[in-house]
Amino acid sequence: MDDKHMQIGEVAGRTELSLRTIRHYEETGLVIPSARSQGGFRLYTETDVARLMVIRRMKPLGFTLEQMRDLLDATDRLDSDDALDDSEREALLKRVRTYHQEAAEQVEKLRVQLARAEDFAATLDARLEQNTPVAHF
Repeated sequence: MDDKHMQIGEVAGRTELSLRTIRHYEETGLVIPSARSQGGFRLYTETDVARLMVIRRMKPLGFTLEQMRDLLDATDRLDSDDALDDSEREALLKRVRTYHQEAAEQVEKLRVQLARAEDFAATLDARLEQNTPVAHF
């Protein structure tokens, strides 16, 4: 990915995460700035932004910080230039598949919740239409 460095404010804008949240993810070891400026400012790359986007997408699905760390570790190892034997690669892929399955299950639960919420809103709309007086001109 691109080696261009961004300060935390730009990363926050790109990821729609707060500065505080990004710093929290740094403190917990989920994302580490790729560099620091001479003045000590955190500097991030596109790779760091992509990592934050994975975290951002996992959070609303109910994944824990430990699960996020585990998935990121697996994908980091799969993406690395280190030679993996077949059993290591398959074990890592199994971990990723497990997270994929959990995400798919959560998405389905959210679809059901959304459908129920839309039904509820439609019921309220109908109730309001029934009880709204018609203006006569």
